[in-house]
Amino acid sequence: MSKNKIVIDPVTRIEGHLRIEVEVDEDNVVTEAWASGQLFRGIEIILKGRDPRDVGLIAQRICGVCTNVHYRASISAVEDAYSITIPQNAEIIRNLVTMALFVQDHIIHYYHLHSLDFVDITSALEADCAKAVTMAQQYHENPYRNSEGHLESVKEKLGSFVKAGRLGLFSNGYWGHETYRFTPEENLVHMNHYLEALRIQHDISKAIAIFAGKTPHPQNLVVGGVTSVADMLNPQRLNDFMFIIKEVREFLERAYIPDIKMVVKAYADSIERGEGRGCGNFLCCGGYRLPNKEQLFVGGVITGHDFDAVQAFDPSKITEEASRSWYESNPPSSPYDQDSTPFYTDLNEDGTLKSEGKYSWVKAPRYEGKVMEVGPVARMIMGVVKESPVIKPYMDRFMSESGMKLIDFSTSVGRNAARAVEAQVCCDYLFDFMSDLIENIKYYDETTWTKYVFEELPTTSKGAGIFEVPRGILSHFVKIQEGKVSNYQVVAPTTWNASPKDATGQRGPYEEALIGIKLSDPSRPLEVLRVVHSFDPCLACAVHVIDTKGRELSHYKIQTVCSV
Repeated sequence: MSKNKIVIDPVTRIEGHLRIEVEVDEDNVVTEAWASGQLFRGIEIILKGRDPRDVGLIAQRICGVCTNVHYRASISAVEDAYSITIPQNAEIIRNLVTMALFVQDHIIHYYHLHSLDFVDITSALEADCAKAVTMAQQYHENPYRNSEGHLESVKEKLGSFVKAGRLGLFSNGYWGHETYRFTPEENLVHMNHYLEALRIQHDISKAIAIFAGKTPHPQNLVVGGVTSVADMLNPQRLNDFMFIIKEVREFLERAYIPDIKMVVKAYADSIERGEGRGCGNFLCCGGYRLPNKEQLFVGGVITGHDFDAVQAFDPSKITEEASRSWYESNPPSSPYDQDSTPFYTDLNEDGTLKSEGKYSWVKAPRYEGKVMEVGPVARMIMGVVKESPVIKPYMDRFMSESGMKLIDFSTSVGRNAARAVEAQVCCDYLFDFMSDLIENIKYYDETTWTKYVFEELPTTSKGAGIFEVPRGILSHFVKIQEGKVSNYQVVAPTTWNASPKDATGQRGPYEEALIGIKLSDPSRPLEVLRVVHSFDPCLACAVHVIDTKGRELSHYKIQTVCSV
């Protein structure tokens, strides 16, 4: 049987540098896959020898988008090491910023990083705007910015991009691909919301900056609490935050959720085939205490899509190994004991990844030796299975209105549906967190920091900050000796999902989800991108290479390679 290898390097519309290789048989069905992180991060090494109180400001530089969550997990890991409990107000302010980031991240992911895998821009130019208005009303009685005149202006704007040759990031899409399913009118409505989402995500950044000081790379967290005291006590600042969130909620209810229902209907055949379904192992740590003491997310472990047998989450069962990763230390061990000394072994002579041996900068985290998928789909499924009073009503409503079953969320389209539902949950509960903060202030609780004396803290200790963040479970592990960081390790959500194979040959979630995908045209592997993008990959920040005078050194054109 002949086999072709298809290389996509880099996978674009993601955070960081990801290379995907798939092997397809004579029927163009994927039989093997390799996911390779192509950038060495090295932050863990930089943090060694640092004052533990400083690590948050450095660790947040791991990513230029996920800055707040790395900042928070890092600060929390140090607080855990020193047994410092932060005041309730500090926890609420941290939650306000984090939940706003959830909403922003999910909107950006779908519209600006993933929707073009479902939306054919060129088809939108053929849309009848009057028909588009009527079509959108099938998914919401009052669709977002849906007048015929407005859609005409969107269509005209898209047309001007095409005529002027200024398509930018739209220029290299697989337009006209036979697996696109939207009508011209559905494509136009989606592109309308694509453009509106640019403004919405910008406004959410303003809301985040109210309490975070700035974004990205906020400055409001310190070991023991937050520094956003003046903002917390200023009614206008609180009102500004909530005004933006109310506007965002309108977009979610009238644009995002309806658009995802449109995707579910148009791509029902993809869901039916189970495209993008992995091994069915899902991991959640839970968290974010609500005013009524419920948890916004529930923790748990599901294996093999067995929704009737949920185990409790135990962080001590997390291990990492590097048998297929470019590091010196290979054996599985606790993240506390992991080593990140690089050991790069190069590629094959033809430039492809090695079928055996090391092939990624991403390590292989495992839970009791098993591969785990993390992220919105894991959290939303867990919320239904464990009958969360927070999550289950939202999921039940979406499944009733869309016709989806729980197993359907474990697909490429389903991951997007879970992410949209989660955005709605997080946005709605921002109002609960704010109400709790206002209630505390009303009764003169203005505490935002727990006082401690650093010289009196233990000189040898260890701690972890483990949180659900937009893409899944984020864990920061710190070991402290003689008052300095002796070891620091991060297991990010994409470390779980973009994991390479391990010593036993288990594929990572990306790799497993690609097996069995049939490509209609191997030279235009849109089906592969749909699967990978559905996880919302975040490998690292974008890297710019310039000389000391700021001049461009090289210009690269990346294209798909198909080899026999």
